[in-house]
Amino acid sequence: MTEFSDLLKADNQQPARSIHLVETRGVEAWLSTQPDRVRALVAAQRFKGKAGEQAILPGDGDEWSVVAGVASKDALGPWCLARLAETLPEGCYRLAEGTPGAAALGWLTAQYRFDRYRKDEASAGPRILLTGGVAQIDPVVQLATAVALVRDLVNTPAADMGPPDLEAAVEKVARSFGAAVSVTRGDALEQGYPMIHAVGKAADKGFAPRLIELTWGDPAHPRVALVGKGICFDSGGLDIKPSSGMRLMKKDMGGAAHALGLAQLVMAARLPVRLHLLIAAAENAISGNAFRPGDILRTRKGLTVEIGNTDAEGRLVLGDALTRAGEEKPELLIDFATLTGAARVAVGPDLPALFANDDGVAAEMATLGAEIDDPTWRLPLWDGYADMLKSDVADINNAGEGGFAGAITAALFLKRFVPEDTPWLHLDTFAWRPSGKPGQPKGGEALGMRAAFRLLQRRYGRDG
Repeated sequence: MTEFSDLLKADNQQPARSIHLVETRGVEAWLSTQPDRVRALVAAQRFKGKAGEQAILPGDGDEWSVVAGVASKDALGPWCLARLAETLPEGCYRLAEGTPGAAALGWLTAQYRFDRYRKDEASAGPRILLTGGVAQIDPVVQLATAVALVRDLVNTPAADMGPPDLEAAVEKVARSFGAAVSVTRGDALEQGYPMIHAVGKAADKGFAPRLIELTWGDPAHPRVALVGKGICFDSGGLDIKPSSGMRLMKKDMGGAAHALGLAQLVMAARLPVRLHLLIAAAENAISGNAFRPGDILRTRKGLTVEIGNTDAEGRLVLGDALTRAGEEKPELLIDFATLTGAARVAVGPDLPALFANDDGVAAEMATLGAEIDDPTWRLPLWDGYADMLKSDVADINNAGEGGFAGAITAALFLKRFVPEDTPWLHLDTFAWRPSGKPGQPKGGEALGMRAAFRLLQRRYGRDG
């Protein structure tokens, strides 16, 4: 993993090249203060000051600096400096005026590389940013590290990111913060978490299903539960996906990656909470003992579920995990899942669909996400569609007929396993970028995690 602490350092007046930030409306005024040779070179590079544009400025001898366009110098967003970090040569840089603030995150994440399987020999060396905002260095590095954790886990192919590998990832994070980890598998899983067992029982024994739990913090503090869908590969089961739909299914554990990344942020910030992380890890595979359409599963909660579609497996494993989380009576319950294609049709790849049983918490989440450029989009938890999940032979069906409101009906299924008096947020996230942007490369991505962390910071008194 990239060592982000090496890329953002305190400005102690060490040698560095300057980055001048200008807005489009201020380019002419800025140019009027520059010598002829600077104006000529800027014109040759066709620099107009638009956001994302940049130009090299000459200095004395072999010295040079950079001018970059931003939408607003006074309100830098996370990605304002990301393109610079991707394209500038190796070296040390500082802003000519002010501090990078939120833009430091993009500077760091722009230098993320997933190089587990291939080294990029042509990649540039580190681009180091100096800042006078020393107090913000550690929080920004922690954010970038959590984002990179999500990206690494999602980008790793299923052969190397099965349930035991997810367990190892949780244990690695836990060791860093003195957290406790417990794992339920085998007969105990079948008896205590029958839906997780049913979804994962067809996988190879080396990829056996399990419920992974991490606990951390003072038991006297408010309890926060984070739940993640950890389907390490989703073939669709006996309702098998077409090859085009299966291609990216290594990312179906993206919800687990988000929950683990958020847990890491909570512990790194030492928020005064009793943290309970639950990851339901399984592979939805096909073999002679795979669960079938028409099967009726019992659940940890005691409900019975008719299987209308084996490819609606994520809600099954989450149902048992949410039940377990609710048994501890958390003050707040958040789950992340790459749950439905319907959510992507509704809001596209960039926006996690947000569902909530508490309007106040949902509004706060949406507002905070917009402020830090990690947006979510709330969809209705519309009880009028609950009839779509009716079963003639069980308490509920796992998949509605007809395909209408697929993201909503999935959320309504999960709602059946959440205590009525527990504030709950459900994020149906894509966990993937189909195409890259500065600071946000193609591949696995954390979408909604930073917004959820901001919410926890606000609620629990350490608003970094």
